Amino acid sequence: MSSRKKVGFMAGAGLGAAAAAALRRRWSKADGEPPVERVATPPDAAGEAFLDALSRAIRIPTVSSDTGYDAAVFDEFHGFLAREYPLVHTRLEREVIEGHSLLYRWPGTDPDAAPFLLMAHQDVVPVEPGTEDGWDQGPFAGAIDGDHLWGRGALDDKGPLIALLQAVEALLGEDFAPVPTIYLFLGHDEESGGRGAVAAADLLGARGVRFSFVLDEGGAVAEDLLPGVTAPLALVGIGEKASLDVEIAARGEGGHSSAPPRHTAIGRVAAAIKQIEDHPMPARIDVQRPFLRALASVMRGPRATLLRNPDRFRPVVERRLSASPMTSALIRTTAAVTMISGGVKSNVLPQEARAVVNFRILPGDTVAGVLDHVLSTVGDEVRVTSRGFGGVAADPPPLSSTVSAGFAAVAATIDEVFPGVALAPWILLGATDSRFFRPIADDVYRFAPFTVTPDDMSRVHGTAERVRISDAAGAVAFYRGLIVRAGGLG
Repeated sequence: MSSRKKVGFMAGAGLGAAAAAALRRRWSKADGEPPVERVATPPDAAGEAFLDALSRAIRIPTVSSDTGYDAAVFDEFHGFLAREYPLVHTRLEREVIEGHSLLYRWPGTDPDAAPFLLMAHQDVVPVEPGTEDGWDQGPFAGAIDGDHLWGRGALDDKGPLIALLQAVEALLGEDFAPVPTIYLFLGHDEESGGRGAVAAADLLGARGVRFSFVLDEGGAVAEDLLPGVTAPLALVGIGEKASLDVEIAARGEGGHSSAPPRHTAIGRVAAAIKQIEDHPMPARIDVQRPFLRALASVMRGPRATLLRNPDRFRPVVERRLSASPMTSALIRTTAAVTMISGGVKSNVLPQEARAVVNFRILPGDTVAGVLDHVLSTVGDEVRVTSRGFGGVAADPPPLSSTVSAGFAAVAATIDEVFPGVALAPWILLGATDSRFFRPIADDVYRFAPFTVTPDDMSRVHGTAERVRISDAAGAVAFYRGLIVRAGGLG
């Protein structure tokens, strides 16, 4: 098997492969019941059409990165969508936002009913140079074998995008008329910051639009998550972490290295970094309580008892989860030193040194709280500044309700398409475009209708990304069922 880059599931928006593996290691001592096996559903006509369209969509390499994107490729993709889904493009109102993001409006029969928003993104991450030979099939071939459809974007996020449009096209062909207005948003730069989503949210907010709920990527049906789990888990994101960069900097007098001060500028920055790494922010298992409760519901024995009573056994639960970097990230705000610079020559004292620490802020913590923690930890010999996305440091979005009508519609549709799967509300370790719509939405949820194992998770943003052929029918059925359920208000 080829070496695969371990990164967060769904663009950092889900449980990363390393997190899944760590969970399995930390809870591997007891029970060991074999997981419940689900019967694979062969593709129906809608599933076959989905697979064909997704294969062709993957062949259009809509790559975005921090250096930008090729507008002509996205124009080609827009043309493909218009040809593939003619009813979507003739019966729905369509706007192009920020160059290549797409916003569709499906007018409802009741203008007073609160609208809802379904999201996906067109862009994919680049294939890391030198890893092409590690793909079982070409990264942009869209190849289909007996079990999988292969290619960059199969899961993140063209699979959900194509399934959503397949469902909408079919319902339009049946003259389905939603009661509330339904919006679709297909971002073009989610992988490189989400400027399209920011612009769309600002535009809709200025028009006075407020959504009852939003559904974006950021979860899936996870199988074989850890030993002792007796059923797959539908991971539905009810929140996500925020990102904050904190710069630690120091100045020095400079001069020749033969007569150094006790601590150079680099030394002071290094000492501050060590303090940050040695003093992590406190664990807060309460914020992941719904997720831990869901795990306990599909486990037996001592581990289930621990997770079912996290307050009673808090020291043990915190100690076990904190023992692994990825599981620790589930229950606390994390700090990762990602950049460092300083000095120009080996025999010259540096006049400036700096490092960047990336914090991923758990809901319940704040930007101000993180900065207070840093300032109290590093002392006064370094300079501390911060910045967030677009120069704005934002707190994590508030958690969404698990008793709302929107959550009930998502949950009921999951139960319908994935019978017997336990629902697990949780908080994403990464971020999605949906965060930008939180100010104009009552609730935001994150879920894509595909089944994954830890191995599948490792392929997202990595090597040999793929989607199961057996998921095709269910993927389209999920969006169809959700639109009928939430759009029919029945």
